[in-house]
Amino acid sequence: MSYKRIISVIERRWAKTSSARFNAWLRKKGCTVGQGVRWFGLNNIFVDVTRPSLLEIGDNVCITSGCVILTHGYDWFVLKNLYHELLASSGGVCIKNNVFVGTGSVILKGVTIGDNCIIGACSLVNHDIPSDSVFAGNPAKFICTIEDYYNKRKQLYVDEARAYARSIKKNLHRRPRIDDFWEEFPLFLNRDQRLAGNMMEKQLGEAYAHYKNQHTPLYDGFDSFLKDAGL
Repeated sequence: MSYKRIISVIERRWAKTSSARFNAWLRKKGCTVGQGVRWFGLNNIFVDVTRPSLLEIGDNVCITSGCVILTHGYDWFVLKNLYHELLASSGGVCIKNNVFVGTGSVILKGVTIGDNCIIGACSLVNHDIPSDSVFAGNPAKFICTIEDYYNKRKQLYVDEARAYARSIKKNLHRRPRIDDFWEEFPLFLNRDQRLAGNMMEKQLGEAYAHYKNQHTPLYDGFDSFLKDAGL
């Protein structure tokens, strides 16, 4: 392995130790990467940087473990062997603002994912995804609008929080504690109450100011929530 190649491998491995380092590495390569881009499970994520100018990622994008982003294809390998011609295959990938890409998804060349989109786990994105929508499947198909998904989650997350509380009692053999609910706390904490440390600010991010000014909990305290959960 050449010295240049060794340095390249070391840089890539170092880049994959944090979202900030990986974003900086992508920008250095020539990709367009916005602010607030987060990568989960970087060691299991593959981003094609053979043509870095073809990759554009907007602000507040979350890409999770096992995802693959491709800006070129090697399908011409078969054509080269059959017809003795090199017919290169490439295309841009544009992921716009406020997008979540679920675990194990593959985004192929020539695809744009619009603003405010959710891509379900293990999806194959081989066509453009319109803004404000939820897509999932292989190939990815329309599931619902982002507004419909929001309304569904408003109820489902309450049901899931209650089930989680019951699982703590059943499987951990103790009474649930407030700090168990580091994502579900808006259900029962009012805007003046706090979790330990800066967990609330970390979870809410830019939405924290709105939470402090507008939030009204569904339950009248933690005990009320536990009572509704049957505990």
